[in-house]
Amino acid sequence: MSDAPEAGAPLPRQRRHTLFFLEVIRDFSPVFLDTEVDMSRVLAHRASAQESGGVRYSTTSYVLRAAGRVLAKHPDANAAVSGGPLRPRIAHYPFVNGKVALDRVLDGRRVVLGTIVPDVHEAELPAIQAHLARIRDGDPERLPEFEGVRKLHRAGWTEGRRAFRKAAHSLALRPHLNGTFAVTSLGHRAVDSFHSVGGTTTTFGVGRVLDRPVVRDGRIVVAPVLRLSLAFDHRVIDGAEAADVLTEVKEALESV
Repeated sequence: MSDAPEAGAPLPRQRRHTLFFLEVIRDFSPVFLDTEVDMSRVLAHRASAQESGGVRYSTTSYVLRAAGRVLAKHPDANAAVSGGPLRPRIAHYPFVNGKVALDRVLDGRRVVLGTIVPDVHEAELPAIQAHLARIRDGDPERLPEFEGVRKLHRAGWTEGRRAFRKAAHSLALRPHLNGTFAVTSLGHRAVDSFHSVGGTTTTFGVGRVLDRPVVRDGRIVVAPVLRLSLAFDHRVIDGAEAADVLTEVKEALESV
């Protein structure tokens, strides 16, 4: 007798929100860019902050802060489209909310959850890091930020799918549920770079920081380098503006 699992076993409820999300983002038209960021000044700033105040800022916090300020200067990139190909509608937002993807355990199963860091165009590093730390250290089965996900898991498949799609297609709700841009990081593992569509017009992919050869003043030296990617929705902006956004985020990180 085979010990193989029965074919067609029901999908775990804890993965429903991920499948609903992947269904919604089929409407996106993603294009992918990437660059390398010299993280010398970020690492120096982080070391100084940890030594003086005992706070260790994550790479994600620096990217959120930099991207929030850059996108505030690019309102066309801080926007969202809805309505399909026949009657598309676009919304431009006067604030910048960053979504961060998190690797958490919910109801005994490892899942991806997202948290919204509000107003990152104005927020400073301590506030951004405090938000991420609270979500990272809190219990996802109790945190109010994840009540919507827990409710989807409790609902029936059809009811949950309908509710998710309704919220995702609302241009008014989207920046509060999904952010106006997203950051996802796999830099804690041996991942140099990757591209991800986060359900927002721009999504930054953060790999690991690794010592690499770079050229400074005509000389080859070793520096800590981050490979930073950007996926952008071509329905909303074109490549030239996306390239501007990625370049300005790179420059902001290199001038911390």
